[in-house]
Amino acid sequence: MLKVRPLEKLGPVLEVPGDKSCSHRAAILAGLSDGECTVTNFLPSEDCLNTLHAMEQLGVKVEELRRGPWGPLDLKIQGTSMTLSAPEGDIDCGNSGTGMRLLAGVLAAQDFESRLIGDASLQSRPMGRVMKPLGEMGANFVAEGEKAGCAPLRVKGGSVRPLRYRMPVASAQVKSAILLAGLFADGKTTVIQPAVTRDHTERMLSDFGIECEFNGDEISVVGGQMPEATDIQVPGDFSSSAFWLVAAAASEGSNLRIENVGLNPTRTALLTVLRRMGAKITTEEQDHSGSEPIGDIIVEGGVLRGTEILPAEVPNLIDEVPVLAVAAALAEGKTSIRNAKELRVKETDRISAVVNNLRAIGVEVEEFEDGMVITGGRPLQAAEIESHGDHRIAMAFAIAGLFLPEGEMVIPNSACIATSYPGFEDSLEAIRTGKEARLS
Repeated sequence: MLKVRPLEKLGPVLEVPGDKSCSHRAAILAGLSDGECTVTNFLPSEDCLNTLHAMEQLGVKVEELRRGPWGPLDLKIQGTSMTLSAPEGDIDCGNSGTGMRLLAGVLAAQDFESRLIGDASLQSRPMGRVMKPLGEMGANFVAEGEKAGCAPLRVKGGSVRPLRYRMPVASAQVKSAILLAGLFADGKTTVIQPAVTRDHTERMLSDFGIECEFNGDEISVVGGQMPEATDIQVPGDFSSSAFWLVAAAASEGSNLRIENVGLNPTRTALLTVLRRMGAKITTEEQDHSGSEPIGDIIVEGGVLRGTEILPAEVPNLIDEVPVLAVAAALAEGKTSIRNAKELRVKETDRISAVVNNLRAIGVEVEEFEDGMVITGGRPLQAAEIESHGDHRIAMAFAIAGLFLPEGEMVIPNSACIATSYPGFEDSLEAIRTGKEARLS
């Protein structure tokens, strides 16, 4: 159980753990590479550790080089030269949709049968969107879940065919699964995006020496290329920094520096929205290895104003919507968040969860099938919040607790936070009381 008391003085400096998206991809691509790779600043969250363990089940050797309070941070991964081994048992992806969908892309091209399982939340989320294109490439999938098209997924892979696929919904996970399978195909595999999505896979493929082709909204990879062993530096997770960005932006007189954060432009839409709401935010990019930009974010707190989230912004803002809704509750005026129906099929129905929790703390909000309109400016009320086992809901309303006039925000089911942000509660207390929140 997490209990959050009102903010005393916002802390000056903070570091966030490694990027979740990059950590998943580093574990997979290093495991497919032709030699020894060092991965630094790996995120030791439950989700990423499940993907790392999955690669070990498939024959990848992993050595821990440095360990932090919550798990391994630096790793040595010995690649298999794209020759994986059949797992002895089920591959447990835990709560991670990213892990399951990306692994499905890799397993689609293996000449053995495997079975992907997960927790109750993951086994209720749609997998048809990735099964369809991978099936067209030649893999055989059987969705064994109680809900149609849901995990457990039994995968019988083999020789995959190249594919040209137009995604009906913008999804970095589906795109990535197809590109990963395309590495094993004889020919060119192309994904056509309806909107720009996170490009961590394309960037990391480049880091591993894989050439991708880009033509407008099309991304292609030619099969037969071998990932070349390399060292990967995982940046701090922008989505984890989002909680502190909102806290600082809405706290008048505060000044917060978040260090060593990934500044990938397909992830930083929240900065644009918060600036539009009146926040003073600057970034300082650093020298770094690899293709992911890394730098510091500096936020000066002030008065926020409501805004309209543009449809084109939503795909690269989707993980930040829960905490953005909290920012909207703290802002003056109305904020409209629409074109976000994808939130209905995340770890929980995030639209319903956010709306109900906002109402519980005294915020006026109107719910729509694809989003919500929030009227901010009222004082928040102390309440007990239902996270529904969703890490981003729990963390978003922990931030709301900092802005209570009195009392405390109670979040009974807060263990889910460990799926993406180990150490969140320690950072929260440091930030709340004006202390530095560093990882070591």
